[in-house]
Amino acid sequence: MISANDLSPAELAALLHFHADAGVEWLLEEEAVDRFAEFEAMKAARQGTRAAQPRVEVQQPAARPTQQPERRQAAPQAAAPAAAPRNAPAIPDEQAVEQARFAAESARSLSELKTALEAFNSCNLKNSARSTIFASGTPEGRVMVIGPMPSADDDREGTPFAGRTGQLLDKMLVAIGLKRDDILLTNVIPWRPPGNRAPSAPEIEICRPFIERQIVLAEPKALLLLGNFTARHFFGSNETIHGLRGQWREVTISGRAIPAIASLHPQELLTAPINKRLAWNDLLAFKTRIDAEARG
Repeated sequence: MISANDLSPAELAALLHFHADAGVEWLLEEEAVDRFAEFEAMKAARQGTRAAQPRVEVQQPAARPTQQPERRQAAPQAAAPAAAPRNAPAIPDEQAVEQARFAAESARSLSELKTALEAFNSCNLKNSARSTIFASGTPEGRVMVIGPMPSADDDREGTPFAGRTGQLLDKMLVAIGLKRDDILLTNVIPWRPPGNRAPSAPEIEICRPFIERQIVLAEPKALLLLGNFTARHFFGSNETIHGLRGQWREVTISGRAIPAIASLHPQELLTAPINKRLAWNDLLAFKTRIDAEARG
């Protein structure tokens, strides 16, 4: 078995990230225990005792019995190392929500908000995520595309809409005359939930002030909401994305009403390409609206 002491810092970091991507959240023990070596030691102790029994009776009647308990106790001692103190995970509660609201509202620019988000430690999701995913692109285009939460590719690369999902989104945007660098891309949740699970209600409430503050500071003229989770989050509905997509609605953030339209997430289109025609209709409606806003 490979010991952590035999790994370089880069190899150890890669191994930890692999476990995080697989959904492992906590280690059961502070130090790894080689159970195979432990078993072999116990097995050898038993075999050695049986083989030495004739000599124990004739030559050393007292020595062997005292050695047997010592060898049997060695393995349990290795399995129970002294527990090292570790930081307790953040608890999502009303106090954490208030801390998030204060941190978000204190930011006067997107760069300040990014700094505040990266320094915020009161959400459990941050404990297992590799990266804090903040908005990329520019707010100058007055167009904002919002997804649900970071994927494994996003978490690994530190940017929203990475990997195959991002490549498909780039093609979708180019098809209506937009580029990634000319708009603002972001997610409702800035940290990837372990194992791609859905975030809990308290976790959502802790993250809400940050995404709303992003919208306030970016001042978009229109929002494109991608995916079931994102549409439900902003529209306050329990319908599926197929019931919410393609309809212009108003999202009110800090007293300002912003037109928003929902569509299918690129990941859903990779899974079910037949739905690309629906997404294309949504993109055309989005393009028509932002062009009208630009002319107005």
